[in-house]
Amino acid sequence: MAPRGPVNSEHRTGPAPRPGRCVSAKAAVCGVFVAANFMSIMDTTIVNVALPAISRDFGVDISGLSSVNVGYLVALAVFIPVSGWLGNRFGTRRTALTALLLFTVASALCATAGSLAALTGYRILQGVGGGLLAPVGMTMMLRAFPVAERLRAQKYVMLPTAVAPALGPVLGGWLVDTASWHWVFLVNLPVGVLALLFGLWVLPDFSGSGAPRFDLVGFVLVGGGLAAVLYALTTAPDRGWGSADVLVPLVGGVAMMTLMVPWELRTRDPLVDLRIVGDQLFRTTQMALLPMGAAFMGVLYLYPQFLQTGLGYDALHSGLATFPEALGMLTASQVVPRLHDGVGPRRLMVAGGAGAALVVAFLATAAGDASSLALYPALYLLGCCVGLLFASGQNAAFVTVPASRTADATTLLTMQRQFAAAFGVALAGTVSQASAGGGTADAYRAGFLTMAAVSLCASLLALRVSDRRVREGYRADAAQAVYDEAVRLGRAADP
Repeated sequence: MAPRGPVNSEHRTGPAPRPGRCVSAKAAVCGVFVAANFMSIMDTTIVNVALPAISRDFGVDISGLSSVNVGYLVALAVFIPVSGWLGNRFGTRRTALTALLLFTVASALCATAGSLAALTGYRILQGVGGGLLAPVGMTMMLRAFPVAERLRAQKYVMLPTAVAPALGPVLGGWLVDTASWHWVFLVNLPVGVLALLFGLWVLPDFSGSGAPRFDLVGFVLVGGGLAAVLYALTTAPDRGWGSADVLVPLVGGVAMMTLMVPWELRTRDPLVDLRIVGDQLFRTTQMALLPMGAAFMGVLYLYPQFLQTGLGYDALHSGLATFPEALGMLTASQVVPRLHDGVGPRRLMVAGGAGAALVVAFLATAAGDASSLALYPALYLLGCCVGLLFASGQNAAFVTVPASRTADATTLLTMQRQFAAAFGVALAGTVSQASAGGGTADAYRAGFLTMAAVSLCASLLALRVSDRRVREGYRADAAQAVYDEAVRLGRAADP
């Protein structure tokens, strides 16, 4: 007879196994997620390097190629909110593999594009796949790994976040110089095909709570609003904040996102359940992750430009010089699991944000001394600090989120990431361009100092993260695991 006791039935739902497969659910989910996320993140940086070659091939001015990236960005923003509904409606396995197939096929089509219109259309299809990949993949990771094991999984989860943005410009520059711009897209094919075949073979399914009705109003407000805001932030540094091309989508997007809040809270079947923000631990960690993500992407935007204009680096070598940041983040992903229990996530996050602020402030002083040799270790330290905050914060964010709510939580996290990245780049670009009248060094100094201030905000916000709630979440998950095992054994013994 199964034991009796209080249990949160929403807390733990296991995967539907793939019969006869020797690969564990954890390894299967981790392999597919890392490969898919790596492609999606790298694609946001690798294409920029190829734009001059594409403009020459199509006979179009490079300023006319904005649709190539904007189309991808808009499609990405529109379909991120849909990912949770699709995972609940059709299962995470089917949704993830379909998104992976879309992204891979679209990459092949982009490589064969013979016109700007065709390339833009294929990039939109890529954005659809990319918008679904990250949140569904993260949902599967959270469902596959118990709370106590998630920190150990961070060493793999952090790989695409750390390496892909830095590798994109390096690999893209080499492919364009040695082959052609088509290879910037073809490079996705072997990774995508192998991940798809591996996923078809071993990827488990995590059934959702069901999605009886599609929230069309919520889709328009959330997807349309996010897309409009991201478009405005992306184009603002070049076109100016007073431009109608920026103001109209920005105001419209903010209005739609504002209307989205009461609608999603009131409707019976919300596309994005905002009530998950009521989880205090999830809310406070997201508030710290947002400014850190903005500062991180802002620095990655400014730093290569500083190397090329201040130190005379070419695009390839400036990309290589940025790579120590990726190594630092990977180092942090190894260190955090060792320090987490003794130090606590709050202290790690505070130290990471404060350390990042100090390193970026140093970069501001180095902007006036182009001969400084301390830039490489500084980038490594920056990666370590950012990694401390990211690894600790992302783990803590989901400790108290029940399994049935992970799709909503990961959707919000992915939306936050996209907004943070666009906001960080827009802020860094705007500040540096506004300060350009004082000279190149002054422009970069102002940009770096602004990013240092944003990093410091992340450190201060991390003070609100509760170590006590994290410990309680670990204990609750451990107790739930014991209860589930007792139920399983009891049922096995009861005919």
